[in-house]
Amino acid sequence: MATKIGELMTERPRAITPETSVREAARLMGEEDVGAFPIVEEGARLVGILTDRDIALRVVGRGLDSEDTGVSEVASGEVVSLTPDDDLDEALRLMAREQVRRLPIVVRDNELVGMLPQADVARTSKEKSTGEVGRGDLATTRGTTSSWRRGR
Repeated sequence: MATKIGELMTERPRAITPETSVREAARLMGEEDVGAFPIVEEGARLVGILTDRDIALRVVGRGLDSEDTGVSEVASGEVVSLTPDDDLDEALRLMAREQVRRLPIVVRDNELVGMLPQADVARTSKEKSTGEVGRGDLATTRGTTSSWRRGR
């Protein structure tokens, strides 16, 4: 029987809103020891994701003021996601194809219910080797953390 994403995902991850400043998001990333935050509206509707790479390239790299820049201005708006009932193999294929290390897990009308970080998959999956999990995404894995903490 295939492993379902719901068995491995981090439930109720901490999320931020589009109005959150980049500086506050970066502070929270350090506090939570994560490399990305899902962005939600209206409670839990997923509308984007902000990564530490977004901050480095789109804020620092452009010389923007992190206090005056909202995360919605620099975050990735087109987010790929899966549901808790999807198979882990599908998640691995999607991560490799889209070259992402984290997948938001949603239900119904894009309601965020979890996150599936690649590092957690590599640690917990006995069937998959770490090399297979990371194939096609090695350039984006250096120097960042993908450990997810439970939301409050």
